Amino acid sequence: MRAAEDFDAFVAIMDAGSISEAARVLGVPRATLSRQLARLEDRLGVRLLHRTTRSLVPTPAGEALYPRARNLLDGAEAAVEAVQRLDDVPRGLLRVSCSSLDGATLGELVSAFLSAYPDVSVELHSSPRHVDLVADQIDVALRGGVVRDPNLIARRLLRSDMLAVASPRYIGARGVPATPADLERHACLRGFLEGDRPATTWPLRDGGQVPVDGPFVTNDLVALLGAAIHGLGIALIPRALSQPELDSGSLVGVLDGVVGIDVSLSLVWVEREFLDPKVRAFIDMATEWAARGRFGSMGQ
Repeated sequence: MRAAEDFDAFVAIMDAGSISEAARVLGVPRATLSRQLARLEDRLGVRLLHRTTRSLVPTPAGEALYPRARNLLDGAEAAVEAVQRLDDVPRGLLRVSCSSLDGATLGELVSAFLSAYPDVSVELHSSPRHVDLVADQIDVALRGGVVRDPNLIARRLLRSDMLAVASPRYIGARGVPATPADLERHACLRGFLEGDRPATTWPLRDGGQVPVDGPFVTNDLVALLGAAIHGLGIALIPRALSQPELDSGSLVGVLDGVVGIDVSLSLVWVEREFLDPKVRAFIDMATEWAARGRFGSMGQ
């Protein structure tokens, strides 16, 4: 502690040009500042300043020490400011990752979040893949499916079920599959597993899998829905996303209760001892929105 005070005294004297002016700036007695300078010189074994009746002139040692001491003090000041900012007030840049499906709803959420926390700014990255939160410097991500990474904390926002759907036009042309095995003779519109591997099977409600293949693979659920509506094939879609089309008759369920699986939508973040207030505030607001059914197309 004393060493830090001595450096502070030396830098203040150098900046002010005199011990008296430095004492006034620091609000300490002139004698105290003189003792601190003398103590620093004794410890270093060199004279740092030539004292005259009217001024102080740095020695070569003083000139060499000054920029280093200034950097040390500036660094300590920056460290204190950084720690002080880690209080309970959300502030700074929040980086969020989501899929294209979540973007519109999250845009509304982000607007409300920024209104509530004006000291925060947000970068919203839309990506169909599961990003590496650490490598991509993402604070929090919205992720569907099972979260398997043991280094991530997950908070489930809602559940939905996946079901197979097709347009009446497709069914009229190709027929209705009566059993899961019939899907092998149909055009199955598929997604990607964990963002990078085309699905080759669909889940069965009894826990099994059925092989599937088809002409179209995409990691965009909205595009998959559109392809099914236009008669390209059978697609496995979250019920909440396809429900309006099921209600209107644009789509019909295929093997409902036989093919499908329950899925979750979760917020995930990297496990840390200290959770940044802006991240905690965003998680809390998103959780509240989900509880009120505000996550639009993902539904409840």
